[in-house]
Amino acid sequence: MKVLELLKFIPDEELEFLAKETKVDYQVKKLYGINLFKLLLFSMINKDKPSLRVMERFYQTTTFKVFAETDDQTTKFNSISDRISTINSEYFERIFNTIFDKFSTHFQENNSLIRFDSTMVAISSKLIDWGMKVGSKTNKKQIKYTIGMKGSFPCHVEIFGTQEKLSEDKTIPEAIINFDASTDSIIVFDRGVQARKTFELFSDNDIHFVTRAKIGVKYKLISSNKIIEKPKNSSVIIEEDIKVKLKGENGKYVTKPFRLIKGVVEKTGEPIYFITNIEEMTAHEIACIYKMRWEIEVMFKFLKQQLNLSHLVSRSKNGLQVMIYMTLILAILVIAYKKINNIKGYMIAKLQFANELESSIIRDIVILCGGDPNNMRHIFNDT
Repeated sequence: MKVLELLKFIPDEELEFLAKETKVDYQVKKLYGINLFKLLLFSMINKDKPSLRVMERFYQTTTFKVFAETDDQTTKFNSISDRISTINSEYFERIFNTIFDKFSTHFQENNSLIRFDSTMVAISSKLIDWGMKVGSKTNKKQIKYTIGMKGSFPCHVEIFGTQEKLSEDKTIPEAIINFDASTDSIIVFDRGVQARKTFELFSDNDIHFVTRAKIGVKYKLISSNKIIEKPKNSSVIIEEDIKVKLKGENGKYVTKPFRLIKGVVEKTGEPIYFITNIEEMTAHEIACIYKMRWEIEVMFKFLKQQLNLSHLVSRSKNGLQVMIYMTLILAILVIAYKKINNIKGYMIAKLQFANELESSIIRDIVILCGGDPNNMRHIFNDT
């Protein structure tokens, strides 16, 4: 599947419909929602760290004018800045949700494992009057992105910038509840979430979860499960599989029972504990689910290294929401392109994506000028 086919998953008609639904173009004479979306996408594909001035320059290029069909329109960097800071971010959220749903269905990942984790981005305290203070540094503030990943693609994001949201016990549960996963989904997250009331909340909402427990966790034994033989592909040796009541933060045992699985990593002998509310799976299957959590760490690395998640074009809360949704939209496109074309690395996938898009735009320019791109078929063989 080529780049233009991928972009057809978000056709102009749908972008314009969402613009009307979210009223992003009310009393706007320039930089309509669809144009800003295309400008941000075009800039992020073609530049590692696009600034507002770079976006202004891109807006004036022939290739962007053909890509976005803006004709002879112009804009200034400060207009782009103001628009990002004030445009209804729900527009970009709706585009993100739409494209996620389409690609999740296309790749048959509707019932895939859901992973949640957080990452922090540091900003100079001179630039923002909000954010979290972390450690002893007074010249830096941080914001937290808590992101969900379903199957191969990012599926949800929340932005946190207040001090009480520093703890994962405050952010990951909120993001999971807001995502509203189906009752047959399984969600996995790291041991940063340990509040017993959170585990009970998940069970009350029929959210099936797997997480890692701290060694030495306090509990009251209810019953023991039989340990089956270790599968050949398992990297964990299960020592205990028990039903327990966990000791809560107040020193009392919680009402709801949970499953505590104790094991050791076969290669290192390191102890590893898991907590889950899933009864139907074997202990080794639970351990395997937790191991698959690592894929979200790979995605975070991709977001930071190839899509420059830490590069902040806007420092307003609204602008941050716009840019994180744009980053995740581009991530979905690149991941899909990588999967379909069997490309090994994200860097090569993004570069090839950008080159192919440029080639297709040049082909359109040739046609608009009355030429025949087939006369240069050897040049356009990648489109």
